[in-house]
Amino acid sequence: MTIFPGTARVEMVMGRPVSVDIRTALPARELNPLLDDAFAWLRWVEDTFSPVKEDSQIGRLNRGQTIRQIPELIEVLHRCDELSRATDGWFEARINGVTDPSGYIKGWALERLSRALSNAGAGDHRINAGGDIRVRGSAAPGKRWRIGIRDPRKDVIRKVVFANDLGVATSGSAPIRDPHTGEVVEGLGSVTVIGPDLGVADAHATAIYAMGPLLARRFAADLAESGPYQTMIITRDGQEVSTPGFAGYSGAEARMAG
Repeated sequence: MTIFPGTARVEMVMGRPVSVDIRTALPARELNPLLDDAFAWLRWVEDTFSPVKEDSQIGRLNRGQTIRQIPELIEVLHRCDELSRATDGWFEARINGVTDPSGYIKGWALERLSRALSNAGAGDHRINAGGDIRVRGSAAPGKRWRIGIRDPRKDVIRKVVFANDLGVATSGSAPIRDPHTGEVVEGLGSVTVIGPDLGVADAHATAIYAMGPLLARRFAADLAESGPYQTMIITRDGQEVSTPGFAGYSGAEARMAG
């Protein structure tokens, strides 16, 4: 099989291994600085937005201290407010007076990084940070990226998604709280949302998981009807419910396309 040249790197960021896999044919003198910049950006995001780091801007905000007027910080907080309204409050970055954009920030950071890599000429890449994955371009000539979605109960691939340009966000591996009560929610196994913006997909996956089984299905159906975001829900007992557009990325047609 013909493969793309390129390079990949894995480093620990945000408490998890993050991989950046670039398949575009670029010389090493360009690829290595791109990877250096990629992980520098992710560490800056962690240092700025982590709610557990006392010297982060979010940490300072939660303690009522002065924060720097960083454009990205303003953008993220504003976007979190928009997503809260779009999900009827099921995605919420402020719970019990504490600001924590974790349900959005990882997807947002990877989405921004993906755009930066494309602008730098590395249009064929895959970024993976736990349940959040962003792909662009091709994995090999004429081949879409193959993205495995794991079963929340077993360490096996439950579904495979094929795409050239897609964000894939899965919620359920880490505790998610009901923003109305502050209690940890355990009604579903996992929620995967796919779409063009990984940050938005990440927030919607978090919100849908928090809703619980019945409301989650209705919201996912409405979300699919109104825009490009598709959802797959796996219940606690292993049942799978997907919106119709999800099959376009995981069915026989997608496999035949690469």
